[in-house]
Amino acid sequence: MMKQRIVFASNNVHKLEEVKAMLGEEYEVLGLSAIGCETDIPETADTFAGNALQKARYIKDHYGYDCFADDSGLEVDALNGAPGVYSARYSGSGSEANIDKLLYNLTGKTNRSAQFRTVVALLIGEETRFFEGVVRGTIISERRGQGGFGYDPIFVPDGYEGTFAELGNEVKNRISHRAQAVRLLVHYLKGREAE
Repeated sequence: MMKQRIVFASNNVHKLEEVKAMLGEEYEVLGLSAIGCETDIPETADTFAGNALQKARYIKDHYGYDCFADDSGLEVDALNGAPGVYSARYSGSGSEANIDKLLYNLTGKTNRSAQFRTVVALLIGEETRFFEGVVRGTIISERRGQGGFGYDPIFVPDGYEGTFAELGNEVKNRISHRAQAVRLLVHYLKGREAE
């Protein structure tokens, strides 16, 4: 059987590995570098769905591939949902500085509840679909664990003792916001195949 080729509009190696593992053998998932896209696709929308659609639309319009893109972020209750769509560029200086800024902004706040949210936009054939995943948890006050990326070392998902950085990819890929959204995407794609 021919593998279906689909582009994931990302150069994030961690995300690509997560998604490839979940989509399995039926799909050949290509990242941006694999299709020769060197463009830093703008993310100028004020919602995760808007940013995800912007990225997917860029690939579909410029390269013609069926494509999906995600936008994800951390929404902290005590910070009115910040950093939200600005999660990756919260400090302007990378992941470690983002964590430092977040912890600083939570100084003295007792409510440490937060959620990671992912929205995936899929453009396939003439269709546009959105899939969302949310995982609730708590922001702890010091980094723990070596795995994961981004805010993983300070986020403990509800029902677990460890941070995303401590839980390992197997657990994270089962429960994370991205895993939930991608599971919905996979379910939808496999349903289309069966038609």
